[in-house]
Amino acid sequence: MMHTPRSARWIMIGLLVIAAIVIQLIFPQGHALRAATGGSAALWLILCVFGIGVWAYARMIARLRAKTGVDEQKASPPATTPDRFTEIELHRYARHIVLREVGGAGQKSLKQARVLVVGAGGLGAPALMYLAAAGVGRIGVIDADTVENTNLHRQVIHKDASIGMAKVFSAQAEMEAQNPFVEVRPYNRRLTQDIAPELIADYDLVLDGTDNFDTRYLVNATCAAAGIPLISGALSQWEGQLSVFDPANGAPCYQCIFPAAPSAHLAPSCAEAGVIGPLPGVVGTMMAVEAVKVLTGAGKPLRGQMLIYDALYGENRTIRIAPRADCPICAQTRRASL
Repeated sequence: MMHTPRSARWIMIGLLVIAAIVIQLIFPQGHALRAATGGSAALWLILCVFGIGVWAYARMIARLRAKTGVDEQKASPPATTPDRFTEIELHRYARHIVLREVGGAGQKSLKQARVLVVGAGGLGAPALMYLAAAGVGRIGVIDADTVENTNLHRQVIHKDASIGMAKVFSAQAEMEAQNPFVEVRPYNRRLTQDIAPELIADYDLVLDGTDNFDTRYLVNATCAAAGIPLISGALSQWEGQLSVFDPANGAPCYQCIFPAAPSAHLAPSCAEAGVIGPLPGVVGTMMAVEAVKVLTGAGKPLRGQMLIYDALYGENRTIRIAPRADCPICAQTRRASL
């Protein structure tokens, strides 16, 4: 009732017990205060001995836990396998499992999935957090940048204390803190032509949240060649867009829609043009939703469609996009899938 800290409450209780014992020892037999506090010091002394015994036992258990590395509040998750859920996992993902479109089979697909996120910035930050929360079994993240103060108004996976830290390691710490049942693989480097094919081939799905066209075209070409779906998002000031590029399933690839990179003045970076802070959260979270749909088979992913979100006026538009027959990247992949 007094809203005092736990330690202060115990101190007050201890003082009351001591006062009661002093009253029993000082005041004469039959005194009103002595009668009101039990009439004998023996009861209070027995209570003190019992309390000390409980405290000593609790301390002993705490020391044993410390020696064995066991902590009730932060216990390491039990060993888990790709085809089985622990009781903790079943309880954690219960709201997914009761969804008719996901169910136990869909959650198992998430647990067995391997997803690579290219970029741990504005779009990657919310996508990574929600993929981890959703229980995606293995999440790779590749980025060569470090956390800067100017990132923090929109890249919510990073904290002020992480300034100067590699983004992939900052993101890894937050994801593992959120869900210790997922495996996070950080790659602290740029995605280059030399490593892209081997790295991407190790994953089932790729999310591209980068802010430069060279990397976007590289990711697209590599995914198309490997037949791996690509979820790509982009931002500009108040507007965002995303689509699922999947030529192996008849959808266009990124280069079908954007055959060549625009001039620099037509597509300025966030640093040049600015971006409203929550916008990457909206679009990055939509990318995570599309990832869950692709991996579980739920609903209808944005294959052959592009979703455009205008935050300034609160409008959504979905436009149909089609493959180009002469696309140098995916035309052959689509023909092979037919």
